[in-house]
Amino acid sequence: MKSNAICPISDKKIDENVARLNGAFTVILLVVYLFSNNILPILFLLIDFILRGAELSKYSILANISKVTLKVLKVKTLAINAGPKIFAARIGALFSFLILLFNLLDIPSISVVFTVVFGVCAFLEAAFAFCVACQIYPLVFKFTFQSKITKINI
Repeated sequence: MKSNAICPISDKKIDENVARLNGAFTVILLVVYLFSNNILPILFLLIDFILRGAELSKYSILANISKVTLKVLKVKTLAINAGPKIFAARIGALFSFLILLFNLLDIPSISVVFTVVFGVCAFLEAAFAFCVACQIYPLVFKFTFQSKITKINI
């Protein structure tokens, strides 16, 4: 991993194991969607990711199920910075919205592409604690925030 990578920093901490289990549940829900073409799992993911992206994870059903599951299994908490996961949740909300949109527009091929890409990202988080959002954040920062900061500093 790059030591000079730019990643969103937050004053909040979250349990990395919760994030990883959320990723696993996301993969399961995406697979259910792919095999059933039922939009309810995607609608559920959209709402859940919006809550987590808005820093309202205490209302997230997936986060709460993950916390309870880890507590029952007596998995030790691994506190990490919440910033990257909040950014990732916002990307997850965007992907959920796009999957839902293309499904409703009856363009299943594009919906499947977004589902597979989203599923791969969630799988990487769940299996390897690899946050794809952290890898793309520097590009987002460069094209959105860096030019504003440069103008202010000039």
